[in-house]
Amino acid sequence: MRPRRRRSKNQLPSKLQGIATKHPDARLQVWCEDEARFGQKGRTTRVWYERGVRPPGVVDQRFESLYLFAACRPGTDETFALALPRANAEAMTVFLEHFSQHLEPGVHAVLVLDQAGWHDVRALHVPETITLLPLPSASPALNPVERVWLYLRERYLSHRVLDGYEGVLEAVCRAWNRLLDETGRLTTLTAYPYLTASAIP
Repeated sequence: MRPRRRRSKNQLPSKLQGIATKHPDARLQVWCEDEARFGQKGRTTRVWYERGVRPPGVVDQRFESLYLFAACRPGTDETFALALPRANAEAMTVFLEHFSQHLEPGVHAVLVLDQAGWHDVRALHVPETITLLPLPSASPALNPVERVWLYLRERYLSHRVLDGYEGVLEAVCRAWNRLLDETGRLTTLTAYPYLTASAIP
């Protein structure tokens, strides 16, 4: 007889309620954040081609790269992104500062994110309008921004040859802007029920 799996209870609502209690005058919003490395050494993807024949594809073997930091509000098209040359605590602090300026007046953002070393609140300067809420260890599937990265790579950033850092930056910014032009795409990519059902009005 196979052992029954124990269902994990969604603890997000109670955590949000605790944060709301600490910020009674603010309007709470749930956001999810992640970073992804994009560079000259891109990825190949599946393509439609003649059966039994290997399709040709362009792959750049150089290594210049950057990191795209992004925060998305689950189940909406609201997002904020910043391209930075590296991923560390200093870069994360820069992102948080710019993200806080993007928030509407009176909003307190609960930023759901993984437990990367540069997300440790002790190494960061976190603005007063943001609370970091770490996900459980080794659970990238809980972060909807991971689906955004997959979509960007599959749709816009595969089979590319890019000339240096500026070429990578231009390609990533163009891909991100094209994603934003697809009305409703971020909504469908990020609408995780455990997040959208946990929002506090």
